[in-house]
Amino acid sequence: MSTKDWLEKDFYKVLGVSKTAEQDEIKKSYRKLARKYHPDSNAGDASAEAKFKEVSEAYDVVGDAKKRKEYDEARRLFGSGGFRMPGGAGQGGGQGFGFDVGDLFNRSGQTNSGGGLGDILGGMFGGGGRTTTTTSTARPRRGADIETEATIEFAEAVNGVTVALRMTSDEPCKTCRGTGAKYGTVPKVCLKCEGTGMQTSVQGGVFAMTEPCTECKGRGLVVDQPCETCHGSGRGQSSKTMQVRIPAGVQDGQRIRLKGKGAAGERGGPAGDLYVSVHVKAHRIFGRQGEHLTLAVPVSFTEAALGAEIKVPTLDGLPVTVRIPAGTANGSKLRVRGKGSVRRDGSKGDLLLTIEVQVPHELTDEQREKLQEFNTASAQPDLRAGLFGSS
Repeated sequence: MSTKDWLEKDFYKVLGVSKTAEQDEIKKSYRKLARKYHPDSNAGDASAEAKFKEVSEAYDVVGDAKKRKEYDEARRLFGSGGFRMPGGAGQGGGQGFGFDVGDLFNRSGQTNSGGGLGDILGGMFGGGGRTTTTTSTARPRRGADIETEATIEFAEAVNGVTVALRMTSDEPCKTCRGTGAKYGTVPKVCLKCEGTGMQTSVQGGVFAMTEPCTECKGRGLVVDQPCETCHGSGRGQSSKTMQVRIPAGVQDGQRIRLKGKGAAGERGGPAGDLYVSVHVKAHRIFGRQGEHLTLAVPVSFTEAALGAEIKVPTLDGLPVTVRIPAGTANGSKLRVRGKGSVRRDGSKGDLLLTIEVQVPHELTDEQREKLQEFNTASAQPDLRAGLFGSS
């Protein structure tokens, strides 16, 4: 890549962020794109590999606060493809004049050229007008995260449960044990990156760009005879059954993270994480309100009016006796302590009861006569008197 191309590239656009984006936003966007286009996830896809290089190149500059500052300043000065002197500073009487960026760099190595842009920017950024290739130390690679789902019963969500999950994940190829080489052969250290898997080039003395090695695609190793199972990638798929503990009190739709239970890492790197999205089946009579359980309890008109002791079910199967106070209105709330969902500290929430007074739809002649006598004897004031009158 020429220096002119370098300065004219919009790394913010490559990463899908604005020029004013915070470093955390830039990092988040880079990680998302790197996972999407990584060669390990797109074997044989040349376009994905090119996109991965482009994303890595962009992040190497704008992902570093110091380089980003230098990049922004350089684009401000030279991003248009020409270097503009202020009007009146030279010939042209206020019109200014331009130098082609490519020409300036090309002259930087000629005798008696007066320096060139490499020297100009070298004073600004502390670099010279040279191009070199450096390498960095190979690092372990963390395994990928795995997403899965589990559906459990209502009572299991309240009390906790261990479920068996069938997992398919990425791991070192079992045939070549992760080397990528055919059985009986061994991979060689990549000569281009010297086994680091990365290559860094300093162009024009302005910016250093680090990207996966184009020869070994970031692995640090090359094989003459690829493994027939993984085709030289060194990675394979594995299926296994894992026992996963769903904690008590989990809510429907909650996402649980199990650290280190994801795909295996490379070069001694740690395993990724396992994320389980939990779906809880609805219960026939019970509901959830945070750490509490809810239950609608039907009572008769006479039980509500006179008061009564009734039995109500609990989730653990043992009924409890509840006292209904005389004169209990429809929709009243009662609480049974310690019969709810399990909290994080091991204690339990409560069972919240909603009283639903049942009015009979049909009455016998005797029942109707008794209610008429009750209505006459009660001599209640007009309950709707407050609905009328001046506003």
